[in-house]
Amino acid sequence: MLRPVPDVLFKETRERTERSVDRFGDLPGQVFKHLNPQSNIERSAPRVPSIRPEILPSFAKVTGVSFPPDLRRNFTRLTAVNILSNLTVPITGLVDTAMLGHLADIRFLAGAALGAILFDYVYWTFGFLRMTCTGLTAQAVGRGDRDDEYGHLIRFVLLGLGAAAFVLLLQVPFRDAGFGLLSGAPGVEAAGRDYFNARIWGAPATLLNFVLMGWFLGRAQSRNVLIMTVVANLANIGFNYLFIVRLGWAAAGAGWATALGQWLSLATALVLYVRRSDREPVAWRTALARKKFKGLFALNRDLLIRTVLLVSVFASFIDFSARLGTIALAANSILLRMLNLAAYLIDGAAFACESLGGILLGRGDRDGLKRLVRLALVTGLFFASLCLIVYLARPRFFLGLLTSHSEVIEFAHTYVYWLVPCVVFGSIAYMYDGLLLGWTRPKTLLVSMSISVFAVYLPLAGLSAWSGNIHWLWASMALFMLARAATLAVATRRFLAEPR
Repeated sequence: MLRPVPDVLFKETRERTERSVDRFGDLPGQVFKHLNPQSNIERSAPRVPSIRPEILPSFAKVTGVSFPPDLRRNFTRLTAVNILSNLTVPITGLVDTAMLGHLADIRFLAGAALGAILFDYVYWTFGFLRMTCTGLTAQAVGRGDRDDEYGHLIRFVLLGLGAAAFVLLLQVPFRDAGFGLLSGAPGVEAAGRDYFNARIWGAPATLLNFVLMGWFLGRAQSRNVLIMTVVANLANIGFNYLFIVRLGWAAAGAGWATALGQWLSLATALVLYVRRSDREPVAWRTALARKKFKGLFALNRDLLIRTVLLVSVFASFIDFSARLGTIALAANSILLRMLNLAAYLIDGAAFACESLGGILLGRGDRDGLKRLVRLALVTGLFFASLCLIVYLARPRFFLGLLTSHSEVIEFAHTYVYWLVPCVVFGSIAYMYDGLLLGWTRPKTLLVSMSISVFAVYLPLAGLSAWSGNIHWLWASMALFMLARAATLAVATRRFLAEPR
């Protein structure tokens, strides 16, 4: 049973939070002010200009849904910074695609797409390092539990180091088994192996970045995550130009660029952590307690299986495309890049749901949780509509930015309109994902993913592989997103209806 936080503890939490203000603003403190409006504690930090929050209120008026100003303002600020941070990732991926797509030989683009599948398996599988860390840290912030707030960081860093050692030790058998299962032509597979052999050396930095990003997000310090991703992706773009365009390293150049960008991002994150203002002793004995790790493994097990299923969907989608030829593989990889771009935009709001949802749950604010759900869905559909307007206004122009091969452009244009249901249904699923991650409900996420994969996606994708019809393949992706949205919506409603 969650109980209200006493005013004394609340005051101590506020005082600690004020010491951790960064230049972007005290978002955790603003959340606490919303959670306890009776508090007479005045803010001493100066107001910091932010991106105008009027976009969401206007959209709320259109839909007939209104939200408390404090919740809307906090949500909008977090969303804005998260979006800026998230968009650097797919934009960099689009730059990679554009540089490889404009080379004379298309096999480098297709090979990098195959190689990226293996890294999707690795990094998405260990995505719990960020997701669980965010939810648990946010709930600790909401409770005012400083020992747990820093203890989660220590525990997840140790998990990240262990995961990095595991990946590097098994890189060769994993690479050989992965390419043995994928259906690429010999030249495409060779390019994919070059990409893999280079990018794998960025794995330790990438996994530790997951941990630090999750911890910063749990403390509602999205500005630090923005700085990390901007550094990583600007470096990636610069190294891509040097390695691919100037030195002619092709797919291997793209892999080295990504790896080096991740190491620079990790260095930036460590500087941000060391320079934080709230330098207080950490209770190491509590942080390293065995019972803390046991609970962590139980949470991460379900999330790990769920993530493997999710990655398998996108990996099989690319593999089915490869069975239909190099042009089909290249075209569908470009369309998936466009889908991922929309997902990263919408995930900016989903990450805000993780941060605020965890804090609200830690505080025991049931009404705040319900308002956050409504605000999240409105925001997700708004950004989905925005992406589709951009994509469908001039699809051939957009596709032409990513490749100069006319046959790939025409092939992709035939299926570009499948992005409509994928993005719309996906936006709803992403919002519920963020909420349930913030509430640390991995078993709910696993059940939803299992139903969506085995009962919906696999039968239709198998029909596509049997018939050679790519429309069935895209239909399987669209209905997969719909199934995720529907099952998570039911689970969220049940969770909010439970007595606390």
